[in-house]
Amino acid sequence: MLIDHKREKLLNAIVYFLKNTKHCGKTKIFKLLYFLDFLHFKETAQSVTGLRYSAWDNGPAPADLFQELKCPEEDFEKCIFVPKDTGPGEFFGMKPKQRFDDTHFSERQLRLLEELAFIFKEVQADDIVEVSHLPNQPWDKTIKTKGLGAEIDYFLAIDDTDRSLSLEEVKERVQEIQEIESLLR
Repeated sequence: MLIDHKREKLLNAIVYFLKNTKHCGKTKIFKLLYFLDFLHFKETAQSVTGLRYSAWDNGPAPADLFQELKCPEEDFEKCIFVPKDTGPGEFFGMKPKQRFDDTHFSERQLRLLEELAFIFKEVQADDIVEVSHLPNQPWDKTIKTKGLGAEIDYFLAIDDTDRSLSLEEVKERVQEIQEIESLLR
């Protein structure tokens, strides 16, 4: 059986962002996780958390995590305090209950966590939403081609920057990962 520790990474990434940024509510967490996953995919052909993101009005959002926040799993509640949502547009103040555990993160993943926390440390939710809506980025491309509510394809993160793998290399790596996973099931 393949153990990927994506759940532990998800919970600890949230803890990390809650401890290392200000004004960190639900919307900001969703965007930070999105940037973490898509930047990591661009560099490695793998997400960090395994979340799938949908193109919502306020930008990319992990629908499964959105639902879980309404009724958190036991492991989630052990490490993150989730208050009842106070309503649309109001701050959603999650708080970490435990220390950040970097055990299952690679050096690259830790670097990305640190970079994102530094860049968005003081940013309010409205501003990070605006960044997630930039033209020709995955959310924007999804809205234009598939419409609101559609799943955002990780392959849309691939571009011609120095940090990005080529599309061919990503396809090859994804195929290799799928073959390994099927062998280990």
